[in-house]
Amino acid sequence: MDAKSDLFIPEDILLRKGARKATEIPEHIRNLLQAGHIESVNLTEWLAVDHVFLFQKVTHEWGMDAETRAITEQLKQMDEQRIMKIIPAIAIQCLDLLKRLTVSERTNLFRSIAEHRSDSVRCWGAYIIGLESRLNLTEKLEHIRPFAADPHFGVREIAWMAVRESISAELSAALQHLIPWSVDPDPLIRRFAIESTRPRGVWAKHIQELKENPEMALPLLDTVKSDTHKYVQDSVSNWLNDASKTNPEWVRQICATWIQQSDTKHTLRIVTRAKRSLS
Repeated sequence: MDAKSDLFIPEDILLRKGARKATEIPEHIRNLLQAGHIESVNLTEWLAVDHVFLFQKVTHEWGMDAETRAITEQLKQMDEQRIMKIIPAIAIQCLDLLKRLTVSERTNLFRSIAEHRSDSVRCWGAYIIGLESRLNLTEKLEHIRPFAADPHFGVREIAWMAVRESISAELSAALQHLIPWSVDPDPLIRRFAIESTRPRGVWAKHIQELKENPEMALPLLDTVKSDTHKYVQDSVSNWLNDASKTNPEWVRQICATWIQQSDTKHTLRIVTRAKRSLS
């Protein structure tokens, strides 16, 4: 069950910009995406993938038709196209399948998912971690880390969404645990620490405790108030923008304090974006 592929993909396909509309995705690109042979290169392609069809293709490739036939039929009957519904649904089924395997088989199958050439398949792996009830918060964060640092934007988004409920359930512990992440050399890890704790977030449930008491996260936010990477800066400013919807004066105060403490172009960009919803 090899996670890698010997299939040769021409450079022009790998370096494509991607269609702007789902209807404009070329058939040969769509077929490669649906077979799990290439990654999506933009949001349009990412959202266009039929995950149930992809599940059927990759499990066939792994020689697991018999083991997954009932799962595939169940997923088809769901008739679910919303990506934030179907990815967790597939992850739940994969978890059940993994529990029926030997330790060695389980290790090999999860590795095949987590290291798959398809970003969509790796998204299933992230949600498997998030939904695994036998893992505590610390273990989930440890196991989600490679997905948080994945080169693909879609996997990185799914990574924080997959563990957000666990973070929300143990918020104080999670905020403390993520402080070292916020000073990690990898900007993708730093960004995860902030994005996963946004009070409102995108495509995710709000964290009511942070909407009401955003100051809980200040020790975490303070570490990135002058981050040099725009990917992290955007996340920090979006975090504060979320907070400004319920605690505008607190956000104004934090922005003013940060400018006094760190009068850099990086901090200026963060606070300017953070206050964009304030009148």
